Amino acid sequence: MVSEGEVEIYVHGHLVQSLGPGGIFGEMGFIEKRPRSAKVVAKTDCEVVPIDERRFAFLVQNTSFFAPSIMKIMADRLRRTDDISE
Repeated sequence: MVSEGEVEIYVHGHLVQSLGPGGIFGEMGFIEKRPRSAKVVAKTDCEVVPIDERRFAFLVQNTSFFAPSIMKIMADRLRRTDDISE
């Protein structure tokens, strides 16, 4: 999670999204154990907070808004990636 600064997410060299404080990236890595599908680059000096698998599972199970938020993020990024390929 980005706590300070801004990062950019690229898929196949195309900018998909910029994230600022509160933005989350890397969520697909918890859902499927495969190589990363995107590259994240710091646009400014950043501070990020790592969320390990144990904390991710805890947030999904114990925070009612977390799982729907992650699903919305993934759906939005998928749409943005689809827009690039068209």
